[in-house]
Amino acid sequence: MSDQPWGTPSDRPDGVSDGAPVPADAVPVCPRHRDRASYVRCQRCGRPVCPQCQRPAPVGIQCVDCVNVGTRAAAPRATFGEGRVSDRPVVTLTLIGLCVVAFVAQMAVPGFTHDLQFVPRDSADEPWRFLSAAFLHSTEFLLHIVFNMLALWMVGPFLEASLGRARFVTLYLLSALGGSVGMLVAAKVTSPVLPTLPVLAHTLWYVEVVGASGAVFGLFGAVLVVLRRTGRSAQGIVGVLVINGVLGFVVPHIAWQAHLGGLVVGAALGAAYAYAPRARRREVSLAASLAVALALVLVAVGIYQSVGLL
Repeated sequence: MSDQPWGTPSDRPDGVSDGAPVPADAVPVCPRHRDRASYVRCQRCGRPVCPQCQRPAPVGIQCVDCVNVGTRAAAPRATFGEGRVSDRPVVTLTLIGLCVVAFVAQMAVPGFTHDLQFVPRDSADEPWRFLSAAFLHSTEFLLHIVFNMLALWMVGPFLEASLGRARFVTLYLLSALGGSVGMLVAAKVTSPVLPTLPVLAHTLWYVEVVGASGAVFGLFGAVLVVLRRTGRSAQGIVGVLVINGVLGFVVPHIAWQAHLGGLVVGAALGAAYAYAPRARRREVSLAASLAVALALVLVAVGIYQSVGLL
């Protein structure tokens, strides 16, 4: 290539003002390493590029900046979102990491579980428990966190890539909230009048609930809808739901009410995200998320008011 002026004034090593020609005897240097003479130019932007910044291309050499731009442009977009899909499921890994860190804290910090677990009777005055409990697990049954994190890893990356990170985070958190509200609804249905004595702790009002199961079941509900929307088989997810549904009634100490609450919320949001018109996908998704969040809050407030806790 001929030695033509390149880049912007800040990129040019010779200090020539904008629009002025580069002297014929000027030595081209790499914009990233201005102490290095670079007689090879990027085939895409035309700037000089030193050996350290050279990247082989189908034709010729490209600089690091152009390769990065091309990689971002080539990344596929989320099927039902506006963002591009990352090769690494960052949100899924972050959620797993938070649960693992919380599990370690449960074992190391006295009172950590007690202060963050969900108890229908106590959560009226401490509403953070509706979400914080979803990051805790039983410290007496190690397989509790193992099974939940395995399930999260199985469906999380697919949903994160299909919905985009923002929708996936919203889906997970609202499903977790739905699980806690499911327990609250069950407490109200099974015991319409709030027990006034702790001796009645066998009622659901005093049950201590921890685990990501509500959020995970929300992901199951969403992935079921997304698979059907994309014309793919959902038999595997249906089988998982049936098995877990049966276990919830057979195995003691499983909060199937939270599973059901998370499943309903996840399926509703999954349908809203997957079936929203492409032209109005962002607006519909935002409206659906806000509507579900508001509905869950209103249900919880209504129940607590009915038993005199608010």
